[in-house]
Amino acid sequence: MSDPPAAPPGPGPADQTGARFGRRPASPSRQPSAAGAEPPRPGRRGPGGPSRPRRGAPRWLAVVAVTGLVLLGVAGLGFAWFAQTCLQGIPEIPSQQALWAIRRSPGMTFLDHSGGVIATRGAKYGQAVTLKVLPAYVPRAFLAAEDRRFYQHGAVDLRAIARAARRDLQEHRAAEGASTLTQQLARTLFLKQEHTLRRKVQEAVLASRLEDMLGKDQVLELYLNRTFFGAGAYGLDAASETYFGHPASQLSLTEAALLAAVPNAPSRLALTNDMAGAMVRARKILGVMRDEGWITPAQYAEALSTPPSLAPPRAGEGDYSYILDQAASEASALAQGQSPDLVVRLTIDPKLQAAGLEAVRYGVQTLGRGRRVSQGALVALAPDGAIRAMVGGLDHEKSAFNRVTQARRQPGSSFKAFVYAAAVEHGVGPNDIRQDSPIAIKGWTPENYGGHFSGAVPVRVALARSINTISVRLAQEVGPEAVGELARRFGVTSIPPHPGLSIALGAYEVTLMQMAGGYQVLQNGGGKTTPYLIEDLRSTRGDLIYAHAPTAPALVYDNLFATRMVQMMEGVITGGTGTSANLGRPEAGKTGTSQNWRDAWFIGFTPDMLAGVWVGNDDNSPMAKVTGGEIPAAIWKRFMTVALKDTPPSDFPWLSKEPEPAAQAPPDAESGAGPYLDEPDAGGMTPPPGETAPDDDGYNPYASHSGDGQDGDEDAAPPPGARYAPSDPYANRRPPAPDSYPTAPSEYPRRGGSYYDAGPRTRSAPSDDGQDADAPQSGPYPRPRDPRSRYPADGDTQDDPPPRYRY
Repeated sequence: MSDPPAAPPGPGPADQTGARFGRRPASPSRQPSAAGAEPPRPGRRGPGGPSRPRRGAPRWLAVVAVTGLVLLGVAGLGFAWFAQTCLQGIPEIPSQQALWAIRRSPGMTFLDHSGGVIATRGAKYGQAVTLKVLPAYVPRAFLAAEDRRFYQHGAVDLRAIARAARRDLQEHRAAEGASTLTQQLARTLFLKQEHTLRRKVQEAVLASRLEDMLGKDQVLELYLNRTFFGAGAYGLDAASETYFGHPASQLSLTEAALLAAVPNAPSRLALTNDMAGAMVRARKILGVMRDEGWITPAQYAEALSTPPSLAPPRAGEGDYSYILDQAASEASALAQGQSPDLVVRLTIDPKLQAAGLEAVRYGVQTLGRGRRVSQGALVALAPDGAIRAMVGGLDHEKSAFNRVTQARRQPGSSFKAFVYAAAVEHGVGPNDIRQDSPIAIKGWTPENYGGHFSGAVPVRVALARSINTISVRLAQEVGPEAVGELARRFGVTSIPPHPGLSIALGAYEVTLMQMAGGYQVLQNGGGKTTPYLIEDLRSTRGDLIYAHAPTAPALVYDNLFATRMVQMMEGVITGGTGTSANLGRPEAGKTGTSQNWRDAWFIGFTPDMLAGVWVGNDDNSPMAKVTGGEIPAAIWKRFMTVALKDTPPSDFPWLSKEPEPAAQAPPDAESGAGPYLDEPDAGGMTPPPGETAPDDDGYNPYASHSGDGQDGDEDAAPPPGARYAPSDPYANRRPPAPDSYPTAPSEYPRRGGSYYDAGPRTRSAPSDDGQDADAPQSGPYPRPRDPRSRYPADGDTQDDPPPRYRY
């Protein structure tokens, strides 16, 4: 029988499984042949067939190539970022000569006004030293401390970097540095002391450039001469002179090791600050030197057994510390980097500076004993504004705060000089009458020291007696803005443009220097000068950098008005609140006491000298009722007695002659407006029986006054008909005094206590017509409002002082 026909080929079991999971069945050409042999594939070399073409490069080579290109790109971007971030702005290396002066801290030598040396301050530089003049152990001590392999590596020590990195990782902190001595020098000369990658990179680049330019020996010499050793000493020679009193060429082994220990922390390890700490580090340095074979064991033992002694400290700045603080700041600003070392000639007179410090200490420590006074300040000015003495406090070492230029305090009644000056400028005359009577202004009821009122009083007497109510009335007449404008014109620049009426009693804080400069306008007859401390400024080579140009005072106040003010302020000293300052020569001034006796002032002047004095406490605590007429006036007199010892008395040369007075109508009995007449209609100014009330600053107008200006028996009232007549040896230069002063009307209430303690009052505020509602009227109809009067309106802008001040 013949075989049945073969079935057509179909998918086998494996192919069916592949089809089930989505694989395509094998093509017929891929099916195995009947004989089981796979036919040759196209291109594959078979027996007798053609050769197959060669394939391209393996795929992994392409991957490597692409990866390499990416890495090169990243490296390029990284280098660009590195150059932009770390290398941009790197300083250029100057010439070798310039390296000795670059970034050199200026040193200052201060001279007094006659050219004598007062003190030196700032950086101290000695002679430049070379390795040849130094004992061999001196530079080796610095290498042992900072870079013992200095001569074996380049500008950067890679071995030190690896060692420092390993230790930092072990201790998990920055435990060890790796900067070479050259890198430290580059940082000192060119870079800031900041811990950043940028600074480290620039430091390495600059160190490499320095070594290429100088070589190892010159790098070491430059390091020794430019390193800071504390105590203001820059360079090895200056440090040797400062600490041991001899040049660097005479340093002993122990001294060299001690100095090598300092640059690691110059402020902390300065030998005058922490000798014990520096000695601990010096012993380690000596041990390294012994281990390196730079010194013998015998030298090591001798160095440890003979610790050095420091040279005695040189005389310090003494009485000039506050002055030098101010002068150094001003000199640096004036020099503007023109010279690293400066010679500054000041306006200070050493004799007056010593006298000022002695007077302030005497006043605070002796006169103020038991009066709760802890600080004082004084400044003295020549007529051209030159500062002849400045005492910023009792002890600069305990407190460097300068109470002449930095302390802002309430001037109290010493500010009344500007209030009265503004009133005089607006037409008020010294003999004009103003009422010392109760006054209420929108609930504010200022009162006099002691609470009494004297009725109609001439303006000049009101200033001498420092009557508060009249000062307020005058400020109200001219306006507080006018008072503030005049004060700023005179140089008291801290007064705001829209002050409140409390400016009349010195509510706004000022500095003693401002007040002294403002009073100098009156001393100079209306001419303003600016206080100055520096006469000239030169380099150490003698090149002039700055010189104060003498100029005539700028006229800011009329000479006739200044004449009237000086004559009224003379009365403060001859018979007012400032009798303790009486020198018996032409002089003018004003006392001041602030709220609750926190500040006490006296500022006064003669034709030849002006001085201002303040006493108080830095914590603003009250004193024990110390007034400006007591301790400050006594300090002023003690200082001025020395300052004017060799100056003969003389009058103010610029005083103007008063014009002939025009005929005037009698003053209004109620307000006292208008000039005071020679024949008042009242008797003597006698207090009520048993009452002796003091004025502002403690002055008692009812007490007798002796010729030396001191208060006599405060309980003694003047005899009937006696007038208030303070001793006045210069009365021939002013209009004659009246025979008597009006008494206060009996219906004026008298109140006890101080206006500082004044609480709510029952008196009503001023009425709409500008009059005090409680003041008695002179007739059946109220007096018309004075056109010069100015009451603050509700909408007025006023810069009142902080609310803690009560008046």
